[in-house]
Amino acid sequence: MFDQDLSVVAALKGVSKRLGGNPVLDRLDLAVRAGEVTALLGPNGAGKTTSVGLLTGRIKPDAGQVTLFGLDPSRSASRARMGVMLQAAGLPDVLTVEELVTLQSGYYRDPRPVAETLAIAGLADLARRRCAALSGGQARRVQYALAICGRPDLLVLDEPTGAMDRESRHALWATVREAANDGAAVLLTSHDLAEADALADRVLVMERGQILADDTPAAIRALVGGSTIRCRTALSPANVLALPGARRAEASGAEMLIVTGNAVATVGALIAADAALADLRVADASLEDAIAGLLQAERRIAA
Repeated sequence: MFDQDLSVVAALKGVSKRLGGNPVLDRLDLAVRAGEVTALLGPNGAGKTTSVGLLTGRIKPDAGQVTLFGLDPSRSASRARMGVMLQAAGLPDVLTVEELVTLQSGYYRDPRPVAETLAIAGLADLARRRCAALSGGQARRVQYALAICGRPDLLVLDEPTGAMDRESRHALWATVREAANDGAAVLLTSHDLAEADALADRVLVMERGQILADDTPAAIRALVGGSTIRCRTALSPANVLALPGARRAEASGAEMLIVTGNAVATVGALIAADAALADLRVADASLEDAIAGLLQAERRIAA
């Protein structure tokens, strides 16, 4: 299937991988396509980091095939077309931002002008600042600049907006969308599901080394097919699940999250059942709610 799709720039085909003797991926198929932002989501230990490591050529599969632009990811010809922003990566303290971006740009055949890279990453005012003097959010923007300076055809972003303020986060989102609109493939991993919802064309949900869902954010949200209710209630999750319309109930401290197919019926029953009900909020189901429901269902099946 992947071989016939010319838009696929990176793929895992039937890939299995063990780390420390433990299975991490089990015959996994995964494709990243040009012109799309693909969000790879799932809990810790699902296999996201291993998948990214395979696609970027940093680790080898035990079985199956990994391709990057139709080549082995370890080949320099394929790696030269990729920009990577890892979750944990240090910067040299003594170099200025401009010096570091200039150095990184020199590794590419046709890099962006350094001034353009700095502007896209929101670093023009920090060009002469030494990396040792950067805040956490500023350092993440420098790492983003290093990933985009070579005009990559594949941009891999691992938790890109950690430590960024709201303004910087939204500015980066805009440049990521622009890269995809210009034809680049973008692979995003993030624990911020609002970020994935805002950016992604496709969402891949992973659990135990397998893909549970591969669809648009809207289609995955539709799996919940209803609303969420958050409130403070004396009722137990089991009592809440007995209410009309309730599909899932989950206590988190003093707050209860309820997923319902009929918000009016569930809210009415809640009010009737709990005179001390407080902090009641009703909203459309989010991507986070949908993914939580998928993972919960998968774990019930596996149990």
